[in-house]
Amino acid sequence: MVNVRKRGKVYEYRFERASINGTRKWVSKSGFKTKQEALQAGALAYNEYYQIGKKRKIKDMSYADYLDYWISTYCNFNLKYSTIVTYLNVIKLYLKPRLGFYKLSQLDSQIIQEFINNLYLEKDLSKWYLKGILKIIKGSLNYACYTANFIYENPALRVHIPRYETVSTDPVHIFTQEEIEIILDRFKDVHYVYYAFLTAYYTGLRVSEVFGLTWDCIDFEKKTLTVNKNIIKKNKNGKPKKYVVSKGHSVESWFYGSCKTPTSNRTISIGDTLVKALKEYKKEQEEHKKFYGDNYLKHYEKECLNEYTQRKEIKLVSAIAEIDVNLPEAQLVFVKPNGQFRGTETVRHAFKVINYELKIPCRFHDFRDTHATRLIENGADIKAVSKRLGHSTIQTTYNIYVRVTEKMETDTRDTFEKYTKSLDLPEPEEIPFLD
Repeated sequence: MVNVRKRGKVYEYRFERASINGTRKWVSKSGFKTKQEALQAGALAYNEYYQIGKKRKIKDMSYADYLDYWISTYCNFNLKYSTIVTYLNVIKLYLKPRLGFYKLSQLDSQIIQEFINNLYLEKDLSKWYLKGILKIIKGSLNYACYTANFIYENPALRVHIPRYETVSTDPVHIFTQEEIEIILDRFKDVHYVYYAFLTAYYTGLRVSEVFGLTWDCIDFEKKTLTVNKNIIKKNKNGKPKKYVVSKGHSVESWFYGSCKTPTSNRTISIGDTLVKALKEYKKEQEEHKKFYGDNYLKHYEKECLNEYTQRKEIKLVSAIAEIDVNLPEAQLVFVKPNGQFRGTETVRHAFKVINYELKIPCRFHDFRDTHATRLIENGADIKAVSKRLGHSTIQTTYNIYVRVTEKMETDTRDTFEKYTKSLDLPEPEEIPFLD
């Protein structure tokens, strides 16, 4: 029951809510000009409290404003930086222009389904990318419904993507041995690129893991390599790229990031070929330090507070050797001869050369795919391969990284042929032709 009473020149509604420790508690709000206004507002609050069990806090918030709220309160604290950047790009390109002007409470299954259908018809988006867009919508509205209590249900749960008649092509390219030799030969004089490619090919590390390596990660005696961090490019305050204001100058910095999953923290064995190569490269790097002397660019690990998430993280700062910096030095593996570190940007030009000059389809991740596939086709244990790649399940290794190669097809055929030769198959009888 809602009671309305006059308090001075304004009206107030009041109703009883659940008691605490036997003490009666009330919900009240004042400031209404008329008794009718107070009664209507009180009735709405009463129904929301007793019938729904949750309070809709914001009725008129646009979906565009809500997405900003979702990124800042949920995504920044629960998702990887690269995932957040992907979400921000989708929000900027598709969600805000086409759905952002709706009130959050206006969104329904029909509006969202028509949005997905129109993207399917108008844009040449792959099935997986369109699924990703719908996943972002569902995730954002799940939070609005079940965590923030802004809406009563998630209308995106009943939305589906249209049927794709053609199967999306697989962008993965498994290198042949000849292609690997061509690529390495092309960059044999650019050692910080050459050895990065060699490491990726012999270990299957992700690009951010390769360039996040420091020399203490490599144990030449035990012949092991430890992955305990990766490298991420953020703006100078550790915020997502959309907040970078450079005015023609880069204000981005490199930060250490945590590994993709807990199982991505791993120590793997490396063979004599890579051990020998990295020993030679380390020796060469020491010679470069002596050659450049005080002008050699050193990098240091600076602990700072991320202004966006309020979490501590490690930022890489640099200074020439002549300057005394009272910070731990970052012994980064893949740097230019003068010590300059460009992180994952190191190989950007190299891939243009590989694709357009050498005419070899190539992404950095193809080294990882090739490493996994060659291990499997040569009989390596799938559990060992999965652990080496840092996967949480064997199924991930099978589904994503291991491709059926021509050798696998041939071996499968020969295996069955070998089996059938052991069978005592009867010879077919001749059937005479009828005149």
